[in-house]
Amino acid sequence: MTKGGRKPLIAGNWKMHNNHFEALALTQQLAFRLTAKDYDAVDVVVLPPFTSLRSVQTLVQGDKLRLRYGAQDISPHADGAYTGDVSGRMLAKLGCGFVLAGHSERRHYHGEDDALVGAKVRAIVANEMAPVLCVGEPLSVRRGDEYLEYCLRQLDAGTDGLSAGQASGMIVAYEPIWAIGTGEVAAPEDAQEVCAAIRQRVSGRHGPEVGAAVRILYGGSVKPDNMPGIMAQPDIDGALVGGASLDYEGFVRICRYRETYA
Repeated sequence: MTKGGRKPLIAGNWKMHNNHFEALALTQQLAFRLTAKDYDAVDVVVLPPFTSLRSVQTLVQGDKLRLRYGAQDISPHADGAYTGDVSGRMLAKLGCGFVLAGHSERRHYHGEDDALVGAKVRAIVANEMAPVLCVGEPLSVRRGDEYLEYCLRQLDAGTDGLSAGQASGMIVAYEPIWAIGTGEVAAPEDAQEVCAAIRQRVSGRHGPEVGAAVRILYGGSVKPDNMPGIMAQPDIDGALVGGASLDYEGFVRICRYRETYA
């Protein structure tokens, strides 16, 4: 069942893993195991590295798979002398439906601030793809009393300048930095608290209909065994899965959280 008409979304962020041959193999393994029932229940998305996008596109489109795909990053620039950047126009031409913006690893390792993340969100929207805006607090903030305000500031900056229509098509991923790749996971009730605040903020800025439509994901050491508790929360509509998405059997189990662990 959907929550308020929002279909769950499970996205696998492959990060800097898999050359294009390995990406093809993983996509094929997923396609072999995922069924029409799975796709009817959840939107399943993979986010390969740039070098694998064309290969994944060819397989998905050639075999008419219901698996969806997108990119891990985007340039804020439409074109120009920006060596190493990949523009929204390039990604859209590859058939990408989703693009991450503001992932904690981009913020940390590449110094991306809220203004740059907001520019990337606008570049995604301008090319008619769905932004997956990542927000989340480090452990030092979590231990204080301002973690909600911290995440909401990131949300506000990331959605600055979007119309209500544009905001309704976005996805927000709450990824507490202290729970990414550490084996730690936020308690479902803690994740719900932040996700509910995110929905309330979107509703306040863009209207209650938009707030009700936006899908909010949890990301942070998501595994098959903790997925049911996460998805039991009323404001969590799916997951942004990191390392566990590289194991096709585990990722399929995450996508089937209802059946396996109900």
